[in-house]
Amino acid sequence: MKTALTIAGSDSCGGAGIQADIKTMTMNGVYAMSAITALTAQNTTGVTGISEVTPEFLGKQLDAIFQDIFPDAVKIGMVSSSFLIEVIAEKLEHYGAKNVVVDPVMVATSGARLIEESAVEALKTKLLPIATVITPNIPEAEILTGKNITNEAEMEQAAEFLKQQYGCDALVKGGHCINDANDVLSGAIWFEGKRIDNPNTHGTGCTLSSAIAANLAKGYDLQTSVKNAKDYISGALGAMLDLGKGSGPMAHNFSIIKAEK
Repeated sequence: MKTALTIAGSDSCGGAGIQADIKTMTMNGVYAMSAITALTAQNTTGVTGISEVTPEFLGKQLDAIFQDIFPDAVKIGMVSSSFLIEVIAEKLEHYGAKNVVVDPVMVATSGARLIEESAVEALKTKLLPIATVITPNIPEAEILTGKNITNEAEMEQAAEFLKQQYGCDALVKGGHCINDANDVLSGAIWFEGKRIDNPNTHGTGCTLSSAIAANLAKGYDLQTSVKNAKDYISGALGAMLDLGKGSGPMAHNFSIIKAEK
């Protein structure tokens, strides 16, 4: 069985972060492993607390994984400090990690900021250059490029800028900011998404990036991996799970639910 590692924060309500990543990787047919960067106290209405692990302990988690079950792909999500980013970059380079997907998580769906200002620069200089692909949404792409993005042409320009600047492919996600659910990969390769009228979108970014990593782990090329990931997230949203008082989670196990009906 192919394997994938998620390096991210824990979401106590299970809709995003490590929990969403493990569900997604499992449902996409790979063995999921995790290295936790932080504990969060959160639910569908917001984040009330973040407790980081120490850089030393994060390093021990990564050593334990790479020295025993080497991952076929790595997904990196919420990393809120520059110290943790430096440890991740050092370990991934040391072990020669492959198929690295970076979801530059900066703001939660609820609007809560999840990364320190100083960590943004570390993200740019340490993690993005070793990534295979990064998956920023519009606000994140604006932070990384320093440019406003207001239409599809500017999305294409941002994806290309990021590739030229950091040497990795970039999938810039349109979401509902610019278009229904269409994303663009470096090289102006568009992936159309199915518009699903579902307000429960907690963890969509985590889920998409994890599904891409899972597909890369199985040996698919990047374009196929993105397409498969978007199909999966459409299914998870289309199941119309409705939990919580705010922006609820998706049904990551939608295919099992369908089979049981």
